[in-house]
Amino acid sequence: QVQLVESGGGLVQAGGSLRLSCAASGGTFSSNGMTWFRQAPGKEREFVAAINWSGSRTLYADSVKGRFTISRDNVKNTVYLQMNSLKPEDTAVYYCAGHWGGVVRIITGGMDFWGKGTQVTVSS
Repeated sequence: QVQLVESGGGLVQAGGSLRLSCAASGGTFSSNGMTWFRQAPGKEREFVAAINWSGSRTLYADSVKGRFTISRDNVKNTVYLQMNSLKPEDTAVYYCAGHWGGVVRIITGGMDFWGKGTQVTVSS
């Protein structure tokens, strides 16, 4: 059973930065594709960024491209989301998710395990 624990969320002013971390345990992290999603109040959960097993391939939602960076450390069993130039519309609960395949995946239905989320609030 893979467990994911997100951290690093908080309150930040528009234009600021945060780095989210997602620590994995109980599985073979280095073979899993990992994805960040987010869900704002009253909205559907949406794809943010994804990374393949080795970190050689990444994919971003258009809304965060150029501002967010996903990365991973397979020694520390952790995936990161560096968020720069934050906007109020980035306010959401951010979820880390993973799947047993090693490729990039962007749909919620394609995930095998999820974290509980971390709140990010960007004030204007």
